[in-house]
Order: sequence, then C-alpha cells, then structure tokens
Amino acid sequence: MATAKMLFAMADYGHDPTETAVPYMAFKKAGFEIQFATENGKTPECDEKMLRGITQKLLGANRFTVNAYDEMSKTPEFCSPLSWSSPDFSLNSYNLVFLPGGHEKGVRQVIDSPIMHKQLAEYFPATKKPSKKTVAAICHGVMVLSETQDANGKSIIHECDTTALPARFEQFAFWGTRVFLGDYYKTYGVGSDDVEVSVRKRLDDPAKQYKNSLSPSPFIVQDQKYNYLSGRFPNDAQLLAEKTIDLVKSNLS
Repeated sequence: MATAKMLFAMADYGHDPTETAVPYMAFKKAGFEIQFATENGKTPECDEKMLRGITQKLLGANRFTVNAYDEMSKTPEFCSPLSWSSPDFSLNSYNLVFLPGGHEKGVRQVIDSPIMHKQLAEYFPATKKPSKKTVAAICHGVMVLSETQDANGKSIIHECDTTALPARFEQFAFWGTRVFLGDYYKTYGVGSDDVEVSVRKRLDDPAKQYKNSLSPSPFIVQDQKYNYLSGRFPNDAQLLAEKTIDLVKSNLS
C-alpha cells in the first residue's frame, strides 16, 4: 500500500491544540507523511489560552494533549510549513487534507481566505467516491469548507452530510465566560452566527444533512457520496482521526 500523504491547512495563530495535536499523533503513528501549510509559511501557533494557564486548566487541553502538542511543535514538518499562498502550491498531491478548528479569531485567516477557497474548490470535488482523496474537518474547520463556493455559488459541501460545533455548546461557552473573556468564544464577534447556523445555511437540506449530538461522547459524521468526515469539538478529535485513517488506508489499498 502506498504511503498516505496529508496536509494540515492552518492559520498562523489560533487553532485548537487538541484538534491539531491529537490527530497529528494518530496520523504519525499510522505512518502518514505529514506536512503543514500556513498562508506564508510561518510556523503555526495554536491558541495559547487553550494550551497554558488558567483557561487551559479549566477549559482547554488536557495533559496528554499538552505533551503531544509540545512534541509536535518540535518536528521539522511543523517548524517549516509550506505556504498555501505560494503560486506553485497545490492540494492535488495529497491523499488527505485536514482542517482543525478553534474559536480564537486568528482562525479567520484560513476560514475567509479566497486563496484557500480556490484550492479547496478544486480539491473537494475530487473526493467524490470512488477516490483516493479525502477531506476531514472538525469544529470551525468545517466552516472553511462551508464558506468555500463552487462555480455555481454553492458551498462545496452543499450536498454532504456533516456536523460542526453545536450552537448550544458555543452559546454555553460564550455566555459562561463572557464576564472574564469578553467575546473570545465568538470567532466573528458578538451577534455573529454560531458555527452550526453558518454551516446549516450552506446545505441543500440542513434538516437531513446536518447531524448533531449534544453528548460529550465522541461523535463524527462520514458522508456517503464524498470521502469527507467531520467532528464537533475536541472530544471528537481522536475518533475523527481514527476513522479518517481507516478511510484513507482503505482508499489506497
């Protein structure tokens, strides 16, 4: 079986450490060839509030994830990412594109990027089964896909089954921390749509396509037409990685 080649597409700052480091360790263990890419090749940094200090201890990464992140952050692939804005950059050579989430406002760099939208608009249709290409996304990472439009002005996941960060979770985190952290838990600021609302708006039939669970137990959604998997929040990161590994390996076997 060929070695799977994968890419983490990231902003310079703000991604959730659990949704990045936990999948990274799983993909590394599975033998995947891993690369990272940021807009201009700057080494990415995950959300410090979720990684260190009082907010980490109360709301952020656990000790396993902190250790995994520290290990990941020393690797050559993480320290020397590609530039996804480079004229010669392309997603086409990858078997897997992974989009971690995170609510820190820095992630808007990749969610809103016309360059990344163009790349994904070319790549995602090629994941239609049967295919050796796969996309996986978690939490706000799903918004990178939902905000990417095809030639007809529809989201590239308009016909897919998907999940994302549940609105109830986002609202709970926002109102529960607003006195101390302001609008930290609202990526686009107070009054903006929740992630779930944003994603639902891009689907053809959200009542059928948007899958949800309010259980803290791991939950992921795997689409049937495309090699596309999605998760909600950090609790889903390990399961999402495991299911993604299974799918990529089966497609390459």
